[in-house]
Amino acid sequence: MDAVLELAASLLSFAHSIFGPGICPGDWVWATSTAGALIALLPVLGTVIIALVRKFTGNTYNPVTLTVFGVIGGVTAFLLPWLLFNGVGSAYRSIFTGDGAVTFTAEEMRSFQEGTCWVGPQNSYLGGRANGYEVLFHPYETWPMYLLRIGALVVVPAVCLLFVILQARAAMRRGPKWPSRLIWIPFAIMAVLSLPVEANTAAHLWLGFLPISILGLVPVYVIGPPSWGSVERNYQKPDAGGPPPPQHSQAQAQHGQQHPPQPPPGQQPQHSQQHGQQKPPPYVPPPPVPKYVPQGQPSVRQPPPAYVPPPLPNPTLREPEPDRAALGKLAADPGPLPFTPRGATPPPPPVKPSGSRFRKVRALGHGGFGTVWLAVDTQLDRTVAVKMAHAPDAETEERMLREARALAAVHHPNCVRVYDIVAEPDGLGLVMEYIEGQPLADRVSRGGPLDDVAVARLWITMAGALSAAHAKGVLHRDVKPSNIIIDPNGNAHLIDFGIARSKGDSTLTATGMMVGTPDFLASETAAGANATPASDAWQLAATVSYALTGKPPRGSRDNAMAALMAAAKGEPLSELPLRSAHRRLLTASLDAEPARRPTLNTVARELSDWLSREGHTETGPVTQIVRRSAIEQADRTRPMR
Repeated sequence: MDAVLELAASLLSFAHSIFGPGICPGDWVWATSTAGALIALLPVLGTVIIALVRKFTGNTYNPVTLTVFGVIGGVTAFLLPWLLFNGVGSAYRSIFTGDGAVTFTAEEMRSFQEGTCWVGPQNSYLGGRANGYEVLFHPYETWPMYLLRIGALVVVPAVCLLFVILQARAAMRRGPKWPSRLIWIPFAIMAVLSLPVEANTAAHLWLGFLPISILGLVPVYVIGPPSWGSVERNYQKPDAGGPPPPQHSQAQAQHGQQHPPQPPPGQQPQHSQQHGQQKPPPYVPPPPVPKYVPQGQPSVRQPPPAYVPPPLPNPTLREPEPDRAALGKLAADPGPLPFTPRGATPPPPPVKPSGSRFRKVRALGHGGFGTVWLAVDTQLDRTVAVKMAHAPDAETEERMLREARALAAVHHPNCVRVYDIVAEPDGLGLVMEYIEGQPLADRVSRGGPLDDVAVARLWITMAGALSAAHAKGVLHRDVKPSNIIIDPNGNAHLIDFGIARSKGDSTLTATGMMVGTPDFLASETAAGANATPASDAWQLAATVSYALTGKPPRGSRDNAMAALMAAAKGEPLSELPLRSAHRRLLTASLDAEPARRPTLNTVARELSDWLSREGHTETGPVTQIVRRSAIEQADRTRPMR
């Protein structure tokens, strides 16, 4: 305890030397508030250290990191402030009683006898009055003075606690906020346990504590949250306790083969002889020697081995798994195209003429690269969507062939499927799955913005669809509300990969031709940079913001060129939702710097955690059920923006 008194006395002397003017109410009263400000630096130091640690650990909350955070919070927010609060009170009490437990210089001791205003002798004002517990729970003063006591001993500490909570939560950005309790709960306990300190001393300590607790938010925000890369690495580390992943041979990876299931215990497995590779079987004891049977009697035969299913799944039960490795290579490098330079002998037609196989019903939409028709496949008797080229020249056909190859490599239940590519009398046609529904743009313009739960499901679904495309090297490059269809069950589907490009493809449009919708175009692509998965993620976040507000994130412009210039300049986002729970994630996903944006996997995980905390499931309609009458009344003749 002597060490604590000496530490408190040294703190008071240092505070008196920093700021102890001899004006009302007295130099030691001012020094007490200065000491409170110095004590307030301790919780700020703790949150700063935790924010720096999270720069490297991200959201790794294992026993080691939680112990470190708990020790930091316990020492900086509870132990040291509590010891200094009580030490300062004990030092003033010792000076008032004159027991000699603490020592100050002769000049400092003389100044304790002085006082101005209502204070009187400062040693009596700071060390000879009732403590905080007595003045709050056993009031003996007038009501105005009692209310002033409540303000100084209850309201001011509560405001300090509020800003300590804000500091702790700022240190836990881009992650769960519950570890912040390791900082502010110890501080709340310290504030309660400081009531035995003299009321006047505690009041001036808290008055000095308050401004530093407010300013303490600045260094925490300057340090910033951990990068999205650090957050993502936590989810990419393999589980050390789990079984190692199976090792597939190169030949098996190329042909999509699977390992056959293991036979029951005690039965010798059947080994595959494919490609000359054979896995050594486990040791099996030799069978017992069969009993001798005299000639003329039938020998006792061993029962046949149990049936082992073939390694490939039965195609009649479920669709076989596609050869993802081969399709990925195809998407990354589409290979030679069936076109020759001008003047050379044209090759045979790339596709067979369909002979008017598809009967057009009505136009579904018009885009920059084709017209989409609702049609009937007269051979298979099914409804499809056929995208026909405006001008069947070599460049347009080349783009459509690349589009078909790119889309054929993508397998996701919320991505439009490609059935075929045919030569119709009007030109080359891309035959796609017809998704009956209503565009998200029409749903928002007519039914109003979506709520946070529906938007979370929409964002997760579309992030999964884009991730599946990116895994095959395919970029969408035109994600917008009109390219998301809501089917009658309320499920979202990503359509119109009409300007989709595989990584490594050369630009197939004329120089300077705008690719993408300006209102939902990332600033780097609007400025002329190549599209990346981060730009697709930006467009998806802009679409989600539209679903929450009914407006593009940069606001509407008079024409497409003005919108393109606003995107290229990176103008501020003026139409973000104000009260949405996803505002923080939207702001990060719409960052002007692509490297600072969270990945689609990170976004999906954050939204999944939020839905779980709110008691909702990831599955479910992203909007209310769309009635068939609303679909039939939709205007499908206007151009697609």
